[in-house]
This record gives sequence, C-alpha cells and structure tokens, in this order.
Amino acid sequence: MAAGVVAGMFAALGLPATAALADDSVRSEQWHLRTLNVAGAWNWSMGAGVTVAVIDSGVDARHADLRGQVLTGVDLVDDKGDGETDLVGHGTTVSAIIAGKDDGAGVVGIAPRAKILPVRVLDQENRYNDALIVAKGVRWAADHGARVINLSLGGNSSSAALAAAIDYAFAKDVVVVACTGNVGTSSSTGVWYPAREPGVISVAGTERSGDALWSGSNFGPATVVAAPATQIMGVYPSGYKKASGTSFAAPMVSGTAALIRARWPEMPAGEVVNRIIRTARDRGAEGRDDKYGFGLVDPTGALTAEIPAVAGNPLDTSPAPGVARLGSRRVSGSAQAAPDNFPGIARAPAEKAGIGVAARPAGDDERSARWWPAAVLLLISAGAGMVIIRRIRRVL
Repeated sequence: MAAGVVAGMFAALGLPATAALADDSVRSEQWHLRTLNVAGAWNWSMGAGVTVAVIDSGVDARHADLRGQVLTGVDLVDDKGDGETDLVGHGTTVSAIIAGKDDGAGVVGIAPRAKILPVRVLDQENRYNDALIVAKGVRWAADHGARVINLSLGGNSSSAALAAAIDYAFAKDVVVVACTGNVGTSSSTGVWYPAREPGVISVAGTERSGDALWSGSNFGPATVVAAPATQIMGVYPSGYKKASGTSFAAPMVSGTAALIRARWPEMPAGEVVNRIIRTARDRGAEGRDDKYGFGLVDPTGALTAEIPAVAGNPLDTSPAPGVARLGSRRVSGSAQAAPDNFPGIARAPAEKAGIGVAARPAGDDERSARWWPAAVLLLISAGAGMVIIRRIRRVL
C-alpha cells in the first residue's frame, strides 16, 4: 500500500527489516508483509523503473503514502479527469498495496519503487456499466507504458471486447493480473471474469496465516495463485482502514510481478508469469488445485529461484514442461454480487435487467452492509454474434 522503509536501508542501520517495520503502528498492521516475507524480496528488487496500471476507481495521488508514486493517467468515466482522483478509495488502496512509498510512515507497497498508472473505469458507486470501458482502459494502459496491469474488478459474464483487449496487452508484453471474486463459490463459473481469461494470473484470497482460503474468496479450475485477502490495512482518503477482498490479494501479485520485471527488465511477460507460478508455495491438495492454484505467491522465491526459460505464457497457449495448461475459461453467465469488505461502500438495490440476481449474505466482519448486487444484460450483435456485457458489473 504506501509509505515505508526498505530492507536495504534497514541493513545499513544494522536492524532487521521485520523489526523496523513493527516500529510504525500502521506498518505493524500490514501482516501480509510478514506472511509473504516481502522484506526478503526487497534485498533483490523494489520495483524501480516498472509501471503498473491500476484499472479501477482512480487513485488519490495526493495521499501521503502515494505522493510522487502516481503518474498522469486517464479517466474514462469523467472526460475532465486524469485518473488521479478517487471518489471511492478502492483504487487508492489497491495502488498502495502495489507501490506505497518507502518513507517510514503509513503503509508500504510490495514494490515501493514502482510507479502507478491510474486508469479510472469505476464510477462513484464503484461499478461500471459496460465491459467496453474496461477493455478501453486495458488498451490505453498497454499503449502508455504499463508493464503490469492490475484488474481488481469483474463479474460472472465474459466479454469478447475485453478478451481482445487483454490479448492486445499480451502482444505488448504486459503481465495481466486479476482477482477471482468474492462470492465464495465454486459452482458454475467459479472464478470471475476477466480473471478466468487464459493467460491472466487469477488470484484467490487467503486468511491471515496464508494456509486457509478466505471464506469469501471465489475459486475454481481457473485459480492460478493465492495471496492474503482478509483485514488488509488499506489507504483511504480519510486515513487508514482495514478491508477484506480478493481485490486486495491481486495487487500483491501485481507487485510481485513488478519486482521481477525490475530485476530482469528484459524478461518477457510469459517468463514473469512462469516464475510466479513455479515458485508459489503449495497449499491445499498437493500440486495445483482449484482453491489455491499453484499456491501462495512467494515474492522472494520468485526473485531468487532458478527457473528454466519458457517460450510463452504457460497459462495461455504455450505451457512450459511440467506446467499443465488451465484450459479455456471463456464462459458466459449471469453476474452475481461480489463486493469487497471495503469502507464506504453501501448496499444498493439490484437493477432490473431481465436477469435475476440475488446478493449473498455477508460471511464475516464488515461485509454485511457492503455487498453490491449486480446484473448483466447480454446483447448479441446482429452481424457478429458477439456477447457484450451491457449492464452492471461489480468490483471484486
């Protein structure tokens, strides 16, 4: 998330990084830094020179933990904006998890020397009405220097336009990361879209220990890796608040991708993906499974392990030896409620779009008043027969 001091600076003072982290009350609440041994990763990389696009609700570039970390972006909701205003706070928390400053106060990101490229696609109610706006955001980010794209949003139905945009990003050598969703079900589609798009690193959420799946996390055959998702210390316009959701697990993996790309600037995106999945710490059933994918993301392992080169993205069409392809994940279906436990998000009535949608009850802590119902209207174009998402989609 945001401000913090780095392992190299601690070493110069003769202090262990974990002890120095605990000196700050907010920093000490960032339990995921210890679970993932982020301080160990900082001995090898801090993300310098890497741009991570956060396609979300915008980013509060004035927050102390992100000041100087945010590049000029784009606002696809308000044509007068530049992506550096966040009316919800969701994109700000996501951004700080990735690249919060290393200044010794507040929260620190996984890759504190990376830069954030804000792309606003979510409105003041933390939702979007058409997947085309997300597709446009992905293309814009790929054209404006993003080396990693974080998508902490999605829904149940697929989108041909968004699939094409993600393929465009892959062609530009971009790593794409998305969250699996927060309904907590493995039925029907399980992992939400665009996380289940082939080639995307879909991230499920774990409890504090990293050994148990968070009760609100979606999972399924398309799960790729897992990361902490519960009671994450979040940067918010009025200060700091804890939040739970796979939206906050995904940026930990995006931050890890930034660390890798900073250490090996010429490494192709497919090899970055391969490094993340091959070094993940196995959880649950032995080997890859539906809940944890290849396991808990391991930033230090991803930066230090000897990994054979691969010809392409092992999650897409060119699997590496020993890494099974996950298969096609382009599955259409109706949208469901899948909000994060995020401060400031209140319940809203389901919009009538001809498709029944029921919000699931809260599973734990603060989620009860913040579950958003969502609906999609599937329109089939007469000439192309393409399925396009036309109604409410939900941030996960």
